[in-house]
Amino acid sequence: MNAVVPTITLADIEAAAARLKGQAVETPLIESPALNERLGLRVLIKPETLQRVGAFKFRGAYNRLVQLDADQRARGVVAFSSGNHAQGVALAAKLLGLPAVIVMPDDAPSVKVEATKGYGAEVRFYNRLTGQTREQIAAEIAKERGAVVVPAFDDPHIVAGQGTVGLEMVRQAQALGATLDAAIAPISGGGLLAGMATAIKALSPQTAIVGAEPAAFDDTLQSLQKGERVTIKPSGRSYCDALESPFPGEITFPIMRRTVADVATVTDAEVAEAMRYAFATLKLVVEPGGAAGLAALLAGKVKPFGPTVGLVLSGGNVDPEFFARVLRGEA
Repeated sequence: MNAVVPTITLADIEAAAARLKGQAVETPLIESPALNERLGLRVLIKPETLQRVGAFKFRGAYNRLVQLDADQRARGVVAFSSGNHAQGVALAAKLLGLPAVIVMPDDAPSVKVEATKGYGAEVRFYNRLTGQTREQIAAEIAKERGAVVVPAFDDPHIVAGQGTVGLEMVRQAQALGATLDAAIAPISGGGLLAGMATAIKALSPQTAIVGAEPAAFDDTLQSLQKGERVTIKPSGRSYCDALESPFPGEITFPIMRRTVADVATVTDAEVAEAMRYAFATLKLVVEPGGAAGLAALLAGKVKPFGPTVGLVLSGGNVDPEFFARVLRGEA
C-alpha cells in the first residue's frame, strides 16, 4: 500500500510565517531600472541573499525545528547538505538550543562549511564519489543518537517555511500596485518552488510559476515532461552546487506538476554572466544557484507570460576565490 504524500496549503504557509515572525528577515521586493530596461519587463526582485545565513533555507529549517517537542530537541537533529540547508539548520538549532550534526560533501564551498561550523553544528564530511551516500550516513547518525533527520526539501514543514517567500512576494507586489504575471525561482529538489507555488497560486491564481535549473541537472524538467519523478545520472558537476539534486522530491513533485508552467535550463556560462551582472548592476553578491533565475531571464530563456515578473535570488553564499574568478571572466 502506497504511503500518502503530505500536502501543503496556504494555511500551512501562513502558520509558518507566524512562527518565523521576528526570526527570519522579511526580505524586500526591489527593482532595477537598468534590468527592467534591458529585459523590457518590470522585474520585482526578492533578494534572499539578505536572509539569515544568506539564503532562503533558514525559513524552512526554523519552521521545522521550532515544532520539535522537548524530547526531540534534547536528542537533536541531523541534516545533509552542500551548504545552505546546512547553515539554515545549524542556525535554527543554535537559536532553539539543540544539538545539530550536518553531513556535508568534502568538496563543499569552504565559506558554507565554515559558516555551518560557526553556528555551532558538528560537521561530518563524506566523499560524493565513493563510499556511503549522505542519506545513509545521516540515517546511521540518527539511529545512533535518536536524532531527528531534517531533509533539505522533502518535508512538509520545510516546504511550508520556504513558501513564505511566495507569500511575502505576492503581498509586497500588491503593496506596490503590481500583479505578478510570472514568478521565477531556482530548482533543486523543489522545496522553494513548490512552497512558493502553493502560496502564489492561492493568492494570485493567474501568476505563471517558472523554475530554473542547471542544464546538467534538469531532473525536474525531465520529470515534468515524463509525468513522473525521474532520477538523472549527471556526467559532471555544475557551478550551481546548491542545485545538484538528481531528482525532485516525493512531496514537491506533485505540487510542481500541478502548478509549474515552465522550467528553463541554464548553462554554467549563463550563470556566471548572471553573477557578474548582479554584482555590477544590482550591487548584489549572488551565488551560482541563487542566480539561476536571473540567468534564465538574461539569456532569454523564459517564455513571455506578461510584463511583470517576480524573481527570487535564492542565496549569496559563494566561495570568494571562485567569485573572484567569475568577476574576472575566468569561470
